[in-house]
Amino acid sequence: MNILVKKVIPDVQLPSYATEGSAGFDLKAMRIMALYQGTKKVDLTEKMNRSIERGIITLRPGERALFGTGLSFTIPQGYEMQIRDKSGISLKRGLKVFNAPGTIDSDYRGEVGIIVYNSTPYLAEINLGEYIAQGVVAEYQKVNFQDSSLLEETNRGVGGYGSTGNGL
Repeated sequence: MNILVKKVIPDVQLPSYATEGSAGFDLKAMRIMALYQGTKKVDLTEKMNRSIERGIITLRPGERALFGTGLSFTIPQGYEMQIRDKSGISLKRGLKVFNAPGTIDSDYRGEVGIIVYNSTPYLAEINLGEYIAQGVVAEYQKVNFQDSSLLEETNRGVGGYGSTGNGL
């Protein structure tokens, strides 16, 4: 399958797979688009003037940033691009893709952004141009929803969170 990619930032590289067996392709943080501390949007002006000169964005504990990848994609209808964590960044640095897996729909043509969350009690630095997430192109199926007053019975029934293990 071929996917057309538009470079929103001229010098950005097209995504690539790290190994022959990789399901996900790496995506880079090319610019910062928004920053949040709690529910407040942070003014980027002063922070960005200093950070962009250095090419490093510092996230405080609990801060979330929307990073632009510099890329837009033409995902075929019937497919989505899922945005996921890179395991090494999550494990070693405590940085998470906040809405993973995020979905890029087939009709979206804007720049793909990645929300990164600092889950640690420490400052975390992200270098612009650094790999921060991975994308996976996956097929999906549309379904029809039908109203029903009855659903077929199963062994689990209405057992919720933790009901298949030790419980909550």
